[in-house]
Amino acid sequence: MTEYVKLEVRRALRDPGFIVMGFAMPVLMYLLFTNLGVGGDGQDKIDYARYYMVGMAAYGALGASMGIGTGVAEDKGLGWLRQLRVTPLSPFRVVVGRALTAGVTVLPAICAVLLAGALVNGVHLAAWQWVATALLLWVGTIPFTLLGLGNGYGLTAQTTGVTSMACMMGLSIVGGLWIPVDAFPRWLARVSQWTPAQRFGQLGWSVLDRHAPGAGTVAVLGGWLVVFAGYAVLSYRRGARTA
Repeated sequence: MTEYVKLEVRRALRDPGFIVMGFAMPVLMYLLFTNLGVGGDGQDKIDYARYYMVGMAAYGALGASMGIGTGVAEDKGLGWLRQLRVTPLSPFRVVVGRALTAGVTVLPAICAVLLAGALVNGVHLAAWQWVATALLLWVGTIPFTLLGLGNGYGLTAQTTGVTSMACMMGLSIVGGLWIPVDAFPRWLARVSQWTPAQRFGQLGWSVLDRHAPGAGTVAVLGGWLVVFAGYAVLSYRRGARTA
């Protein structure tokens, strides 16, 4: 399994799509949205840069974690799943191996946005806040990685990219990663509290407020983790039978 993870990590890091979606896009969006047409000054502007830094770091991590599904779908089309079926790797280990691969590639995406916040926008945090934000967002991507894997194993190569992109965009917007939930209508704000992306962002925003993530945040993310894990394993088994 270790060698399998090493192989998949090398393949992921050579993918140009990972560089664009995992690094360039969230950093560019963060710098544009925090430096063009932003009113206010002083503490309000600083607070906005801090809040949006976490939101875009979460968005970049979400894209990097779910993007792994496209590679999975392409592998399925090439017959790679048929090869894995004759190895001692169980379906559970194959899914976990792919999830670990995404974990390795997600952390640089998070750090890229945090670095832009510190160097370009002058965001100042205590050393422990930088570390805690990166680590919590890193761990928090696990449910989205499983969702991306489920899409990749269960869908065709042509539809996986579109489906994962739609999931990523929809979850990010409704989850408040782009627009603060306080600006939502009341009904949408209530819906947002049950989405995985909103609770994912709360992992980082809680660090900005100098407290641990709430029990509700952990519970909602844990629930989605179970749902997406079941989806990924089920999709793998179906995909392996039809590959």
